[in-house]
Amino acid sequence: MAKRAAPSRETAESVGVAALSFLAGDSERFSRFVSLTGIGPEKIRAAAAEPGFLAGVLDHVTADESLLRAFSAERGFDPLEVVDARSVLTGSAWEREVP
Repeated sequence: MAKRAAPSRETAESVGVAALSFLAGDSERFSRFVSLTGIGPEKIRAAAAEPGFLAGVLDHVTADESLLRAFSAERGFDPLEVVDARSVLTGSAWEREVP
């Protein structure tokens, strides 16, 4: 099985921005994100400038398979691309050993 190349940090950040836009585009999804993170809607802009914020956005999206699938389908990503972007931004790459 061929190993996928990890996206660049810039590409991973673009996926994170797309995920934030996706969440913000639906009031129910955005309310859930804000509620779970504890970041008030008025502080999103400031929080977005913080290191790790986009990783948190992708953590949120990848933690819910239906949300991940909806985001991926709407934005034209393979769900694994989103997971890979999250890994780049969090600095945590997990690899499964295949015999």
